[in-house]
Amino acid sequence: MTTMRELTLIGIRMESPNRAPVMMLRETEGYRYLPISIGSVEATAIAYEEQGLRPSRPLTHDLMRDLIEAFGVTVEAVEIVELRDAVFYAELVLGNGARVSARPSDSVALAVRLGTPIRCTEKVLQEAGVATPEEEQAELERFRQFLDGVAPEDFSS
Repeated sequence: MTTMRELTLIGIRMESPNRAPVMMLRETEGYRYLPISIGSVEATAIAYEEQGLRPSRPLTHDLMRDLIEAFGVTVEAVEIVELRDAVFYAELVLGNGARVSARPSDSVALAVRLGTPIRCTEKVLQEAGVATPEEEQAELERFRQFLDGVAPEDFSS
């Protein structure tokens, strides 16, 4: 049995020098962060949902949520299951026991829309997780406050 750790989405930050979006996840019961580089479209989709913004037409992840609900399927969890050749792999765990392969960015964009738990294998956290010493906690709090002021438009090219 693979040990899974629950994660919380902290937010999206822009990584210098090319301002590439990075999705920041944190262990719910721990001290490790999991940064994952993602595309600007997914960053915008996550930021929209986090800020409660509703576009006039549904985004792709809104459509996925609506289809899942229309078909009466439940997504029990999103699991980040592997890191291979610097690429993260995730799966949607469906209520009927099926597992669907997905990118972590799409999985998290869907999870924030459905209120679905986000999990990660201990192995992936050991390989890519970043431990945060106590003295950096204040800086992370300032970063969280910064995220509260970021608009989705900041992610567009």
